[in-house]
Amino acid sequence: MPASLSPIIYADCFSGASGDMFLGALLDAGLPEEHLREQLGLLNIPLPDINVKKTRQGCLSTTQVSVEPEQDQPHRNWQTIKQTISNSKLPEPVTSLALDIFKELAQAEAKVHGKTIEEIHFHEVGGLDALVDIIGTAVGFHHFGVKELHCSPLPMPHGFVKCAHGTLPLPAPAVCEILKDVPVYGVDLDQELITPTGAAILKATCSSFGPMPHMKLTTTAYGAGGNSRSDGVPNVLRLLIGQTTCSNETQSIQIIETNLDDWSPEGFPYVSEKLFSLGALDVVLIPVQMKKGRPGFQLQVLADEAHALEIKQCIVSETSAIGLRFRTEQRFTLPRELIKVDTQWGPVGAKKIETPVGTVITPEYEDCRRIAKENDVPLRQVYTMVSDVKTTD
Repeated sequence: MPASLSPIIYADCFSGASGDMFLGALLDAGLPEEHLREQLGLLNIPLPDINVKKTRQGCLSTTQVSVEPEQDQPHRNWQTIKQTISNSKLPEPVTSLALDIFKELAQAEAKVHGKTIEEIHFHEVGGLDALVDIIGTAVGFHHFGVKELHCSPLPMPHGFVKCAHGTLPLPAPAVCEILKDVPVYGVDLDQELITPTGAAILKATCSSFGPMPHMKLTTTAYGAGGNSRSDGVPNVLRLLIGQTTCSNETQSIQIIETNLDDWSPEGFPYVSEKLFSLGALDVVLIPVQMKKGRPGFQLQVLADEAHALEIKQCIVSETSAIGLRFRTEQRFTLPRELIKVDTQWGPVGAKKIETPVGTVITPEYEDCRRIAKENDVPLRQVYTMVSDVKTTD
């Protein structure tokens, strides 16, 4: 099938992230307010007043969302939130994403307070305003048909914040727990930038954290936070929305490398198999000449962000490596799909690849090797037969 264009969003979080900033940015990008209110009504619970207005942060025109706080807010727990969302008439992709976000919050709160998620009672993040922000964000992603969300590294301030649990250090403990394995950097600002809700949205939706991926930019949108920054920097979340060519594999990848001069390559087939089982996209072993003239090997692994950490841990566990190099790069791949082709020896696996000059059928080696051995025919003959026959589903 030919390449298609898929919506992609890059969250530029130079001023952090919160639920209302996300929702404001999605409305600024074109999410119809009427559609948002209609979808929120499917929760079948009384909702607070929701105010949407255009405002300015410095010289930037932004959209700001504010939700009237509840009077005498009950302390909702994870089960109550889950039941409310699951019993709604919202589309399945919306309920699924919203539950993923709330689960991130529940797990973080449980870890911070030394309880199970069933024992946790949400405070600020259990209010109707948080429910509106999270459900509204999920509605926005579904409305735009977003398949990929990427995010910049996140700013971490210092200082303290007052909440229902008392006075807490910044970044809030729940934020630190949620953002494990996420790239962050410190900023000299005594002010909350990333709320637990904002952190949970990013952790549940982002496929990578780093530079902006390749895309055809179509929309830039700004969602304003409820407070102004004391250093004058606009307190906004910027969403850069565009289109990218779809592929069956991720386009933003990590390249993980290490040089080995005291490791036996006999273990490479085992290590390679294990790395692929952990989600590696490619594994290569390259002979190199190392210091003092010693022969060695460079192990290079391609991985997406979601599997990179486990792959790194596997490398240092299964080889003699005591350090790794890694970097994030973009790659271009041709659209392809796995198919079965009919031959006189039975069905054979192959890849159907769409190139700029037409379709190419590439046989799968293991299937061809098996058929060649079972039928005592040249491997090359099997390859030729597979490349020339019609495909089946």
